[in-house]
Amino acid sequence: MAGKRFGWAGGLFAVLMALIVMASTGQAFAHAALIKTDPTDGAVLAQAPARFSLTFSEPVSPLVLTLVTPDGTPIPLTSFRLSDQTVEIDNPQTLKSGTHVLSWRVISADGHPVGGSLLFSIGAPSEPPAVSEAVDWPLRSAIWIGKVVLYAGLFLGTGGAFALAWLAGDGRAGQRFVAGTILCGLVAALLSLGLQGLDALGAPLSHLAQPVVWCTGLGTSFGWTVLIALIALGLGLLSLAGPRAAARQLALAGLVGVGAALAASGHACAAEPQWLTRPLVFVHGVGIAFWAGALVPLGLSLKRQAAGAVEFLRRFSWAIVPVVALLAVAGIVLAVIQVQTPSALVDTAYGRLLLVKLALLVFLFTLAGVNRWKLTASAEAGATEVQRRLTRSVGVEVLIVLAIFGVAAGWRFTPPPRALAIAAAQPVSVHVHALQAMADLSITPGHAGPVAASMIIMSGDFGPLDAKEVTLVLSKPDSGIEPLKRAATRPGDGSWRVDNLIIPVPGRWTVRIDILISDFDMVKIEAPIDIRP
Repeated sequence: MAGKRFGWAGGLFAVLMALIVMASTGQAFAHAALIKTDPTDGAVLAQAPARFSLTFSEPVSPLVLTLVTPDGTPIPLTSFRLSDQTVEIDNPQTLKSGTHVLSWRVISADGHPVGGSLLFSIGAPSEPPAVSEAVDWPLRSAIWIGKVVLYAGLFLGTGGAFALAWLAGDGRAGQRFVAGTILCGLVAALLSLGLQGLDALGAPLSHLAQPVVWCTGLGTSFGWTVLIALIALGLGLLSLAGPRAAARQLALAGLVGVGAALAASGHACAAEPQWLTRPLVFVHGVGIAFWAGALVPLGLSLKRQAAGAVEFLRRFSWAIVPVVALLAVAGIVLAVIQVQTPSALVDTAYGRLLLVKLALLVFLFTLAGVNRWKLTASAEAGATEVQRRLTRSVGVEVLIVLAIFGVAAGWRFTPPPRALAIAAAQPVSVHVHALQAMADLSITPGHAGPVAASMIIMSGDFGPLDAKEVTLVLSKPDSGIEPLKRAATRPGDGSWRVDNLIIPVPGRWTVRIDILISDFDMVKIEAPIDIRP
């Protein structure tokens, strides 16, 4: 029998891992997207810039900034300033000719790190130095496993302690399981903090013992989740050993701590409006802990036909309906905020994982409904065979819950469509400069499709320039696209605009701005601009 249960669990685990890999295959996007750089990626400069700047779709905190010279020498960049969504980085030395790589790694508000690099050349391009961007699968697997075990500790452990204190009466069936799960959760919480630090710094597992790794992990928003989770797990463990009156208070505080830990960091709580999303995450977490935590103690109590098992079942079946209703409402609202459009369920890795979770939830809700409305009454009446059937059904529920934990842990590596949409809506900008005139051009949104262009025209010394006419010209010779010319209008705010413009394909375009200064004087300035997919 034990071998059969292990086969069930092993098979479900294998299927789950395959689904997660298929759902999240591809580039690991981050929640803060890079939308503008200075210098631009691929730029060829006459001289080294005094500083660099990186502008993201949301505020970030730099973790590692490195300049790699043409000979492969890495230069740490430690002098920088934060200005809203822009990181301004000082260049510490005069750069030689050739191609350089500016490598960056930052962390967004939801606690998830993102890295990347851009190339620029001084004088003339050279063979760029190698910068590895390979996915560290051992680290990623460790993070996923740590998340699953932490969820098990919080929901099955602390939630189980609450069930024993408030629902089980004098019954103690499942106490060892609950205590063991909490202990595993404590270990997973601590290790997850170190793994967060490794991921933030882009370091391998072999660096786990370094103090800077743990300090970095603690300094992210996920550090708060770990600290609160440790408190919640500790309260749950203490409730198992204390007298009944104290156990109830400790277990209740632990259950509240589960919701608070989840609301401290992550995708959902970072979404706006946070006055709504954070309480919803709290309610969602508490609801999961109440439901999932009661399953193992209840199942074991029924299996052993322990004294008070029927009363345990009666209390649980009475309370679970409103809890599941709140859980479902919170989950639906959070999903709508994160996904936004039905097409994102298929087009994004986050959406595909959500579909997997929804399929598991449909199975779980169906099974729970059968248990609640078909089996519970007979089991409460003392029907032994029905109690056994209910016990087996509860065991299957536990396996499904574990699978859902696995899917939820996969979201650690996938940004929600909400974040992708915010990044996609950001403009791309470029400064075009010549001796007689210059312009600041912004194209919104900065991806292929319908866009609008806005230009501020100035003289070569940054003074005002009263142009008679301005024409925007876009071309992409490598794709066989000849110049697209659009006359700009002047809405009255000092800028020039081109509306109803369509950029057909992404990639590097050449933008030219024709500025008619007088009837006999026209200035043409141009520069490359990168349009996102």
